[in-house]
Amino acid sequence: MPRRIIIVGANAAGINAASAARKTDKEAEITLIERGKYPAYSRCGLPFVLSGEIPSFEDLTIFPSSYYKMMKLDLQTETTVKSVDPKEKKVQIESKDGTEESIKYDSLVLATGAHPFIPPIKGCNKSCVFPLRTIEDGKIIQEALKDTRSAVVIGAGLIGLEAAHAFVEKGIDVTVVEILPQVLPGMLDKDIADAFQNEVEKHDVRVILEKGVDEVLGEDRVNGVLVAGEKVGADLIILGTGVRPSTELVSQIGAEIGVSRGIKVNQQMMTNVPDVYAAGDCDESYSLINGQPCLCQLGTTAVRQGKVAGINAAGGHDAFKGVLGSAVSRMFNTEVGATGLTEFSAGRAGLKTVSGGLTAKTKAEYFPGAKEIKVKIIADQELGRILGGQIIAGEDVAQRINMISLAIENKMTVWELAKADTC
Repeated sequence: MPRRIIIVGANAAGINAASAARKTDKEAEITLIERGKYPAYSRCGLPFVLSGEIPSFEDLTIFPSSYYKMMKLDLQTETTVKSVDPKEKKVQIESKDGTEESIKYDSLVLATGAHPFIPPIKGCNKSCVFPLRTIEDGKIIQEALKDTRSAVVIGAGLIGLEAAHAFVEKGIDVTVVEILPQVLPGMLDKDIADAFQNEVEKHDVRVILEKGVDEVLGEDRVNGVLVAGEKVGADLIILGTGVRPSTELVSQIGAEIGVSRGIKVNQQMMTNVPDVYAAGDCDESYSLINGQPCLCQLGTTAVRQGKVAGINAAGGHDAFKGVLGSAVSRMFNTEVGATGLTEFSAGRAGLKTVSGGLTAKTKAEYFPGAKEIKVKIIADQELGRILGGQIIAGEDVAQRINMISLAIENKMTVWELAKADTC
């Protein structure tokens, strides 16, 4: 009898788990269950559709419908998993029309992702207050922008700043409110963050730091927010306040939750429940540098975890070695990237560090069109081993961050990186 594999969630982790499982076991019965309308699309691209740099939300779709047929994947969208019975190895699902069905499995992969964190701010339930997590969110925001002259973005992480960039591109006045003392707090140290904030503010974006939004103002529809006693006018509010792992199903079946609030898994992406795996934004990762548990809710991480989970769920053998959190984005005509630990996160982990930085040009001085670049490297104080890197520049950040990432993975020191044979 063919192996029966059920995958809950058909986005980055889920679809890569399904593809890897199919390549591992040509005969397996693979079912993908997705509660949303749209399977396998790039969430990272949502703000850039709003800005107009990507023509439509449909362009974010990773695979055409023919891919699922070619790979013999039973894709069921707008379908919800109501419960899981790990003893009987079956899941109870409900389709859009209310029909319920019980499906047996040999291996179960939970790729349930994450959901937006809605902060406990008075008035957050008013009209025109939106998270930006799904295509459905994006389409609603896109429609609301037609009547928007000013916007407030709560949270200065990547999604928040990318949304602010989109609004600037549409000629909308934008204010970003961040309760912490810098932008991109999980990604950059304050010195690099301040330099990036300077680029943001050159585009007439007001950035308010170290203050939270006390209240969303307005009647049915918002007309502003209250920040430390000051009213900031806005027709639209974006909640860029992060996401939380979706762990409802694992709580039902007794799977262990890690200290990061993600599903705890081993290197094979297996939970403590037999034959149940987890991958993507819902699960806990481990730092490649110090082995400590962490949440790394990036699409690139979800892809790699999904492949490992799919291979093992199909009877193969693979291991996920951990994360560095390498990320890059482009907004306000500036690219920003980081990998590994910041000085702050290294300090919290008990590591003593040194750091160095420089400001230079992206090309040789004599070559026209060169743009400014700022690079920061963080290293272990005793051994000089590279722990992290941060870059902002007008161009070509991604491959430089990739170089630092590879250096960290290979435990290179700053001296070894300096002598590397590069072009």
